[in-house]
Amino acid sequence: MHSIQDLQNIIDKAVRETEYPQEPKELYQPIAYLMALGGKRLRPALVLMAADLFGGDIQEALAPALAVELFHNFTLMHDDIMDKAPLRRGQPTVHAKWNESVAILSGDVMFVKAYKMMIQVKPEILTDVLEVFNATAIGVCEGQQIDMNFENRNEVSIEEYLEMIRLKTAVLVGGALKIGALIGSANKTDADLLYQFGENLGIAFQLQDDILDVYGDPIKFGKQVGGDIISNKKTYLLIKALALAKGEELNQLNHWLNISEFSAEEKVNAVKKIYNNLGVKTLSENTMHTYAQKAMDALAKINTPQENKQVLEAFADLLIKREN
Repeated sequence: MHSIQDLQNIIDKAVRETEYPQEPKELYQPIAYLMALGGKRLRPALVLMAADLFGGDIQEALAPALAVELFHNFTLMHDDIMDKAPLRRGQPTVHAKWNESVAILSGDVMFVKAYKMMIQVKPEILTDVLEVFNATAIGVCEGQQIDMNFENRNEVSIEEYLEMIRLKTAVLVGGALKIGALIGSANKTDADLLYQFGENLGIAFQLQDDILDVYGDPIKFGKQVGGDIISNKKTYLLIKALALAKGEELNQLNHWLNISEFSAEEKVNAVKKIYNNLGVKTLSENTMHTYAQKAMDALAKINTPQENKQVLEAFADLLIKREN
C-alpha cells in the first residue's frame, strides 16, 4: 500500500507534467495557472488510494484521478466567479487575473478535458465509472445552487444544510473513492461501502471546516478566522445558534446579522460569544464525530485485509483532526 504522501506526490507530478495547447492562450493559460496553484491533491489521491485498497494498479487509476482534480478545479474556477472571490490559494483568481468570460470558457474546457481523462478506463467498467462521475458532477452543481439559494433565505434548517454540504462537498469525496474502487475491481457491495465512507467523511470534513472558520488558529487555518461570521454565511454553527437563541441573545444575533456597517473584529467577537454561551461548538463537534463514525463503520465492513485500510484510516484522521 502507498502512503497518502506518496499518492499526493504522484498526482502533483502528473499535474505538473501535463501540457496544454499554446493557442488560444486565453483559453489554456488560465487552466495551467489554476492547476499550478497547488492544493493538497487529496481528492485525486483518493482515486489512487481506493484502487490500491483492492490491489489495483494505481497507474491505471492515474488518468481518472487527474480527471477528478480537473473537475474539482473547474468547480473552483466557476465558484470564484459566483462568489466574486479575489483570491484562490493566496493568488488572484482566474476571473480577477483575466476576466469572467475567460474564466467561464476555460472552466468549460476543464470539464470536457476531465471527461476525456475519465474515459481512459477499461471498457468493461466504463459505463459504471461514468455513472458515478455523472452523478457526482450533477450533485456538486446542485449543492452549489442550493448554497446560493440559502443566501436569499432567512431560515435554513439543519437538515437542509447537511443535505447541501453532502451534495456540494461530500459526493465528490465518495465519488472519487468509488471510481477508484471500480478500477481496483472491487465488487458492488464494497464499492458502495467505500462510497458511504467517503460521503460521510466529506460531511464531517465540512462540519470541521465550519468549526475551524470560527475557532481555528488563523496561522494554521490559512485564511481569515471568522470569515463566515463576517459574511453571514449559513453554517451549521449559525443555523444551530439561531435555533437555540432566545430573548436578548437572539436579538443580539439578529442585530449582527442585519447591520451593514460594522467592525469585523467586533462582530466576530460578539457572535463568537453567543456561540460559546449556547455551546454550539460542542454540538457541531458532536455532529461531526457522528458522521466520522458512520464513515469508519462503513470502512470496517469492507472485505479487504485490515492492514490495507490503514491508509484510509490515516486519511480520515487527517481530515477530522486537521487544524487547517
